[in-house]
Amino acid sequence: MTPIGFDNSYARDLPDAYVAWQPRAAPAPRLLFFNRALADELGLDAQGLDSLEGVSIFAGNVVPPGAQPLAQAYAGHQFGGFSPQLGDGRAVLLGEIVDRSGRRRDLALKGSGRTPFARGGDGKAAVGPMLREALLGESMHALGVPTSRALAVVATGEPVQREHRLPGAVLTRVAASHLRVGTLQFFAARGQIDTLRQVADYAIARHDPALLGDPDRYVGLLRAVAQRQAALVAQWMNLGFIHGVMNTDNMTLSGETIDYGPCAFIEAYDPHAVFSSIDEAGRYAFGNQPAIARWNLARLAEALLPLIADGGDGDHGRHGDAEVVTRHAIDRVMPVIDAFASWYDAHWRAGQWAKLGLSQSVAAEAAGLADDWLELLHVHVVDFTLGWRRLVDAAAGDEAPLRSLFANTPALAPWLARWRTLSEHDLAASGLSPAERVRRMRVANPAIIARNHQVERALAAATDAADLVPFERLLAALRHPDDEVGEFAAFVEPAPRSFTAAYRTFCGT
Repeated sequence: MTPIGFDNSYARDLPDAYVAWQPRAAPAPRLLFFNRALADELGLDAQGLDSLEGVSIFAGNVVPPGAQPLAQAYAGHQFGGFSPQLGDGRAVLLGEIVDRSGRRRDLALKGSGRTPFARGGDGKAAVGPMLREALLGESMHALGVPTSRALAVVATGEPVQREHRLPGAVLTRVAASHLRVGTLQFFAARGQIDTLRQVADYAIARHDPALLGDPDRYVGLLRAVAQRQAALVAQWMNLGFIHGVMNTDNMTLSGETIDYGPCAFIEAYDPHAVFSSIDEAGRYAFGNQPAIARWNLARLAEALLPLIADGGDGDHGRHGDAEVVTRHAIDRVMPVIDAFASWYDAHWRAGQWAKLGLSQSVAAEAAGLADDWLELLHVHVVDFTLGWRRLVDAAAGDEAPLRSLFANTPALAPWLARWRTLSEHDLAASGLSPAERVRRMRVANPAIIARNHQVERALAAATDAADLVPFERLLAALRHPDDEVGEFAAFVEPAPRSFTAAYRTFCGT
C-alpha cells in the first residue's frame, strides 16, 4: 500500500478530546477529483494515490497504515445560540502528516458516515457540496487566502436523502488543523479545566510555539488567533466573499477558512448581502463579518478565562476569591477583544490601498477615496469584482471598460479625477513605475472568482448527469484568477441580475 507517513499528535496528546471511530465503507467508490499538486506539496505519492488504492483510502474503505481515525469533540455557538455538544458528526480525522515544508497538516474524511456526534444526522455527504469544497478551497488558495483544501472527492455509489435523493460522496480535506473556537468551548462548558488546558497547550504548540512556557500564553493564544482572524476576514471583505455560517465551530484557531457550506461571492456590491438559506435574520451578512468575528473571539476569551485566571500554572484558586480572579482575567482579555477592530481595519485598509494602486504614504487620503468608491459601487449597483478589475484597466490608461459598468457615468467622473490626482502624486513620491503599479493592482484585483452561477452549473452537471467537464473547466479557471483572456474569458462575467436576486445557498447537511 502507498505509504502516507502519519504522525498522530492529536490522538496521542488529547485522549479525552475525541472518540476513536472508523469510517463507513462505500459500496462503489469512484474518484471524481484528485489534487495532484496538493499531494505533491504534502510529500505524498501522487501517482500511487491516483489509483484504485487511493480511491479505497479516500472513500474510507481502507484505513491506511499509521492512521488513527477519530471524531473530534467540539461545541459551538450556532447563529448566536450555544450548543454544548456538536463534534464531527460526519467526519473522521485520519491523522496528520508533515509536509515538504515541515508543516503539520490534518488529513480528514468528510461524509464518511455517522459518528457518536451525529445528533440524528445520516453522516453522509452529497456530490455537489463536496465538489463545492474542492472548487472554493482551490479558488481561495489561488487568491492567497488561508484555507483548508480538498485532496480528493470520491463518489460513494449510494444515494443520500436531502430534499431529493442525491449521489453520495466523501471529501478528503487537508487543514493546518481542525481546532476550532468550539473545541475549547466544549471543555470549558463542562468545567473540564485540565482537559481544556491540554487542548489549549496543544493548540499553542501546534500554531504558536513561541508562546510555549510563557505564563501569559493563554492571553497570547487569544491575541494570536484574533490577529489571524483579523487578517483572514479582511481578505474575505476585499474579495467580496461571504462565509455564510460563521458559527464558533467554524472559526479555526489556525486562521484558515473552513467549511464551505452556504458560502458565496457577492456580485453587485451590497454590505447587506445574504445568500444562505438558513441565515434568515442576516446575522452573517457580508458587512457583518468583522463584527461577528469579534463576537466569536469574545466567546474564545470566555472559554480561556479559567486558564488565564489560574495564571497558566493550573493551581486552581491559588489567587484567592474566585469572583475577583475572574474579573482580573476579564480585564486581561478585554484589551485583546477591543484591539480586534484596529487589527482588522489595518489589514482591510492595506488591502484597499493595494486594490487602488496606492501606497502607505497616501494612507490618510486613500481612506476616504476607498470609502467613496465602495459607495459608488453600491449606489450604482456595480459588480464588486469587475468594478475593481476595470479600475486596473483605468490605471493602464483605458477608462472605457470601467465607465461601461456605470449607467450614470457622470457620477464616476469626480471620483476618477481624485483617484488620478492622488495616484500621480503617489507615483512621484514612491518612484514606482506605472507598469509595476498596474502589475500589483492586477494581483490585488482578480478577474476570476468562484461566480455563483458558474459554481452551480458545474455542480448540477456533476450531480445530475455525472458530467465533470464543467467542474474541471471551472476549476482550471479558478486556479488562474488573473487570466481573463483566452480560454478563461467566459468565467469573468457576472450572472444575470435575475439569477443573483433569487440565488440561495444551502449547507448540504
